[in-house]
Amino acid sequence: MAIEPITRPVSTRDGIGEQQHRDRAQHGHSMEDIAPGPFRWDVALVWFMRLLAIAWMAKGLAYWAVMLGFMPQTALFETQTLQWQSAIVFFSVIDLVAAIGLWLTSTWGGVIWVLAAMSYFLIALMVPHAVVSGFLVLTALAILVITYFVLSWRASRIEA
Repeated sequence: MAIEPITRPVSTRDGIGEQQHRDRAQHGHSMEDIAPGPFRWDVALVWFMRLLAIAWMAKGLAYWAVMLGFMPQTALFETQTLQWQSAIVFFSVIDLVAAIGLWLTSTWGGVIWVLAAMSYFLIALMVPHAVVSGFLVLTALAILVITYFVLSWRASRIEA
């Protein structure tokens, strides 16, 4: 009696295990014959959150660079108005916290990111000199928020 080694199923890049690939190959099916599955909204949401996390990490670090004086094109942090200083300190912290939560694809990360995005939007409308607040920046931010809500909604409607 031969003892077979215990092996765990290995999945390939397409999410199909090796045994399933062998079974399909034995029955004459090639990978080209396999129709792609339905669009995975949950995977799209994860990718979107990870890309946002990278962008928001860069944004948060840029605020820290401004605050610490590493950005020569901006005036010294200490010489700026209190409104500008407050905005820089707020976004230097909340953007990094949001980036971590987004990277972890946690619910709180999305909530903190929406809070940061809406805060940026409101500050740009009420105190335009405190942040970069061009029409293009605010439009892009609005599109990102709407995309996040649509992806979250679609991902939550996936049936198991």
